[in-house]
Amino acid sequence: MNKSLRHLFYVIVVLFVLLGLSSSMIQAVFATKLDADPRNSRSLYAQFSVPRGSILASDGTVIARSDAVNDPFSYQRVYTNGAVYAPVTGFYSITVNADRGIESSRNSLLSGQSNMLWWSKAKNLFTGQENAGATIRTTISPALQQTAYDAMQGYEGAVVAMDPKTGKILAMVSTPSYDPNLLASHDTTAVNTAYQSLVAQSGNPMLNKAVSETYPPGSTFKIVVSAAALESGQYTVDSQIPAGASYTLPGTDTQLTNAQSPGNGTNGQISLSDAFAYSSNTAFAQLGVSLGADKVGSMAQALGYGTSVTVDDGSDDTPMKAVASQFPTDVTDDKLALQSIGQGDTTSTALQACMISATVANGGVERQPILVDSVLGPDLTTISSTKVTTLNTPFSQSTAQGLTQLMTGMVTKDFPSLNFGNVQVAAKTGTAQNGEGKIDAWITGFAPADDPQIAIAVVVHNVDDYGLKIAGPIMKAVLQEAISQ
Repeated sequence: MNKSLRHLFYVIVVLFVLLGLSSSMIQAVFATKLDADPRNSRSLYAQFSVPRGSILASDGTVIARSDAVNDPFSYQRVYTNGAVYAPVTGFYSITVNADRGIESSRNSLLSGQSNMLWWSKAKNLFTGQENAGATIRTTISPALQQTAYDAMQGYEGAVVAMDPKTGKILAMVSTPSYDPNLLASHDTTAVNTAYQSLVAQSGNPMLNKAVSETYPPGSTFKIVVSAAALESGQYTVDSQIPAGASYTLPGTDTQLTNAQSPGNGTNGQISLSDAFAYSSNTAFAQLGVSLGADKVGSMAQALGYGTSVTVDDGSDDTPMKAVASQFPTDVTDDKLALQSIGQGDTTSTALQACMISATVANGGVERQPILVDSVLGPDLTTISSTKVTTLNTPFSQSTAQGLTQLMTGMVTKDFPSLNFGNVQVAAKTGTAQNGEGKIDAWITGFAPADDPQIAIAVVVHNVDDYGLKIAGPIMKAVLQEAISQ
C-alpha cells in the first residue's frame, strides 16, 4: 500500500512540475508570440480598450488619433488627410498588425505598453485615471507635405525634404497613396476587402516609395562622382576633362551620347562646371573610369550607398528603415562608366538623394535623418526629444563649396527658371532609363544656395520627359512654400 501511495505521490509531483513548466512557458517564453497572434481576441480587445496615442505634425496638427466609440473595441483609429500622411503614419488595424510608419516604429509608446510610460501608469494607480498611449510629434511640416502631395498627383514616385542642418524630415510623400482609414475600420470584412484591393492596385500605393523603393538615379549621381573628383585633389570645378559627342564604352561597341550638344564640349574637352551643368554623359562616364571604382565607390559608400538608413528607431519596436541604395564596385570599366552616370546597376532611394544634397548644403556633414521630433506623455509633458546626430563627414567643406558652385551653375546655365524671387537654388537633374521603356525623372538640391534651409529630392517613375521638365516644377513648388514660411 505504501508503495502504491509513493508512486501516486511521484505522479502528482511530476504533474505539478509539468503544470508549472507549461504555465511558465506560456506566461514568459511564449507570451509575446501569443499576445501578437491575430487570433488572440482578448489581446486585441485589450489593445483597443486603451486610447492609443496621437501622431502629430511638427506644428501640433493631429494626423492620427483614437476616438471613443460604442462598440467592443472602445476606440476607433482616425487619420486626418490620411492619404497625404500615409507614408509617415502607416496604419493600425484589427486584422493586420502595424507593420509600417510611425504606427509600427512607435507601437509600444502609442499603445501605452512602453516602459517609458511607467511614471504615468504609477500615477494612474493612485488617481484612478485610465492608462493611455504616448503622443508622437513628428518633424513633418503640414504645408510642405500638402504642397508636395498636391504636386505629385497623377504621378508615381516620391518627394523627400529635410532640414540639412539637423536632418529633420520636413516632408515625405509617396504616390499613389492610400487612405489608412479604410484599414482602421472595425468591420473586418470591409478591412480585408480594402486591403486586398490596395494590394492589387497598380503603383503599389501601400509602399512608401520615398524609402522602400530604389530607382536608377540618372545624372543626380554625378554629384557623387564630382565629390570624388574634387576630394581627390586632382580636379577643380574649372578642370578640363575629356568629353566629346560620343564615347565608346570600354571593351564594347556601345556608343554613349549626350542629351544636349553643350555637353559635348569643344575639341573633345569640357570644364567640370559645364559638364555638370549640361549633364555631359560622355564626360562623366570617362571621369568615373579615370577615377576608378575604388574612389567613386568609396565616396558613394561614405554618403550612404550600400547601407540601410534608419529613419526612425523606436527601440522597443520595429525601426523604420530605408532600403540600401547600391553602387557595385567589383565591375568592369564599361559598367563603371554607366554606373557613373547613374545607370547600369546604380540605384537610389529618394531619401538617399535628398541626404546627399543635404550633406552638400551642410558643408560636408551628413546628418542622421529624424522623423520623430519628440515623445509626449498622456499629459502632454515631454518624455524624450530626438537629438541631432552626425552620420558621417564624407568630404571636406571646400569640396562642399565646389559642389555648391556646380549645382548653382547648373541652375543658372541650364534651368534658370528654377530660381525664384531673390533666391538662388542649387540643384542637379536626372533622367534615367528605367528598363521598362520609360524614364525616371529626378531632381535634387537645396535653397537658398548661400544659406540652405531645405534640401529636397523628387523622383517621378515611368514618364516620357526629362527630369528637368517633370520633377523640376514639383521641387520648385516645395522650395517656394518652404522659403515663404
